[in-house]
Amino acid sequence: MLTSYFLLRADLARRGIAAKNSGEAEALISFPCLAGFAGAKLYHLLESPAEFFADPVHLLFSPYGFAWFGGLLAGFAAFSFVAWRIIQHNALAGHSVSLLTIFDVGSPAAALGYGIGRIGCLLSGDGDYGIPTSLPWGMSFPNGLVPTVERVHPTPIYEFIAACAIAWWLWKMGAPGDAGSRRKERAFRHADADTHAVAASRRQPGEVFAAYLVLTGVARFLVEFIRINPRSFLGMSNAQTAAAVSVIAGAVLWEWLRRKSGAPNAAI
Repeated sequence: MLTSYFLLRADLARRGIAAKNSGEAEALISFPCLAGFAGAKLYHLLESPAEFFADPVHLLFSPYGFAWFGGLLAGFAAFSFVAWRIIQHNALAGHSVSLLTIFDVGSPAAALGYGIGRIGCLLSGDGDYGIPTSLPWGMSFPNGLVPTVERVHPTPIYEFIAACAIAWWLWKMGAPGDAGSRRKERAFRHADADTHAVAASRRQPGEVFAAYLVLTGVARFLVEFIRINPRSFLGMSNAQTAAAVSVIAGAVLWEWLRRKSGAPNAAI
């Protein structure tokens, strides 16, 4: 949450959407994270309703049992709502900001936050590791939440590295694209939030978000081949299926943006 907050705050400022002391970044991080925790817990409980209703109080307040997909849905919904409020605030101040632009701003922060979060998975040995391996960096988790004495792929480390690389790439994609925009950014750092001008990006709104969907989806889809998650749909894990949907959604959004702008298709 903290790493995402600082990156998101910096991106809002460089784009001229909100000053660093405005509180917009705090809202875009705190509310989606709280909603994500609640959504992850509820989704997990509703996956096995008979078990939940047999002991609802214990399971509801248990520190275990959080479903990633439920957190994604609730967190994204909360982020969208807060983003809409920011758009309304900018509209009242006479500045036009699209929802896709806010999604662009949140993409590097989401990628980095996900990667940092994987450090917790590694330290706890919660079963997010991979299949056995003889590679020299293989690790065992004899005291993990899901213990194993075999040396296995430390997939949280793989995902951490991939997420950091994706966050860096998305940050570079969303940079203001001309000297005039950079001057606006520098001026905005010392301006009141109600008197700023939104800095233009080299990319049209939505491109960074589309790249985020594709790149993070590809990374998760590939790492699932060596994860120990059970297979369910067409030989894929639930996370792998969600990752495939993410890639498809990102590709569709990228193509829609390309057709909308009439520009030739550029590489992500």
